Amino acid sequence: MLEKQKSFLQKNNNQDTAKSQLFYFGSAKKSNKDTAISTSLVYNPSTGYGFDLNSASNVSFSTNSFLTEKPTYFSVKVPEGNYQVEVTLGSDKTASNVTIKAESRRLMLKELALKKGEKITKIFNVNIRSIRIDDANSMNIKDREKDDLNWDDKLTLEFLGNVSVQSIKITAVNNLTVVYLAGDSTVTDQDIEPWASWGQFITNYFDKNVSIANYAVSGSALSSFKGSNRLKKIMSVIKPGDYLMVEFAHNDEKIKGEENGPWKSYSDLLTEYIQLAKAKGAFPILVTPTQRRAFNSDGTLKPTHGDFPDAMRAVAKKMNVPLIDITQMTTTLYEKWGDEPSRKAFVQYPANTFPGQEKTLEDNTHFNSFGANEIALCVTKGIRDLDIPLKKFLTNETSLYNPQNPNYISNWTLPMSTRFEIVKPEGN
Repeated sequence: MLEKQKSFLQKNNNQDTAKSQLFYFGSAKKSNKDTAISTSLVYNPSTGYGFDLNSASNVSFSTNSFLTEKPTYFSVKVPEGNYQVEVTLGSDKTASNVTIKAESRRLMLKELALKKGEKITKIFNVNIRSIRIDDANSMNIKDREKDDLNWDDKLTLEFLGNVSVQSIKITAVNNLTVVYLAGDSTVTDQDIEPWASWGQFITNYFDKNVSIANYAVSGSALSSFKGSNRLKKIMSVIKPGDYLMVEFAHNDEKIKGEENGPWKSYSDLLTEYIQLAKAKGAFPILVTPTQRRAFNSDGTLKPTHGDFPDAMRAVAKKMNVPLIDITQMTTTLYEKWGDEPSRKAFVQYPANTFPGQEKTLEDNTHFNSFGANEIALCVTKGIRDLDIPLKKFLTNETSLYNPQNPNYISNWTLPMSTRFEIVKPEGN
């Protein structure tokens, strides 16, 4: 199977530059063929680009860039597809430190520090998707998702820190290796702070050859993910050489009935997902569920997923597909942190930490950004340990992670987005 994967990955990487949009910022005159923006232009669907989400007033301009020290959004109207984004950063007048998130807080660039006069172009890929499958079918999305940035008709970039942006180029590309994610609230792109999941941080660890298409949704089980046509949607766009990563169990555990359970419906549906991906020439990877934060008095972690991790391991072995054992890695990770320090990886905050939050937030399932990033690093370790071709697309900067030697929140400084919600995601 590995040789087959390698043959798919040895493909032409030429871009379709005919579908590029290039935006220059600043007061200096630019070529007529490109779009020059020198004022705080508010996004308008008829124009198809501009500063979005009431952030235009945060922006000022120099001769060759836009400047901001507050969270600022820039959106471009685009159809469904994968886009390579090239952002040129830097200022002749000031140093900068830039974080970029895309769509529903997918991390693309973390705190890049530039000296005064330094200029650099960073390249990353953004997947844009719609609920439409074909003329007769669409995905069913939940009411809480309808305002998520993932599901509108534009590509939105969020800039945080001390920002200076000279240009943004967006190019439609159709030859990337796409990694599709199917999962629940521990995987999905959480649209609103302080919630976060590993699927929106794994984007930061792949190079310009890979795009992450995250269809995971809070509260979902294998059956409801399929029933809402999310699996059908993935199968309508997945192509040979792509990957399908599948992580479920948190909500499958709650389904009652004789035919449900780890060794029946759960195993049967995992098998179906694998078979469908293989039929499309794609490569499935199973991912066991993240542990809940539940400690015994002796400092060991309580297993809260029953037989579900073992059932997934058995399906992977039977179907001869790769498996990343996140259940095992998060057990090691949480126990290494210990009971109290591990709280810092979850959404646990005292009252009044965030606007409108009158009560303490104490969640032992859902991660904050720090925790989600640690799980994403666990996934990168799993990819490396499997020795599959996908690992060659992990960036050179991606550390060799070991859950026995985790990071601590004292070293975590990612700027938070300003969009908050105190209602926790579905699922537990």
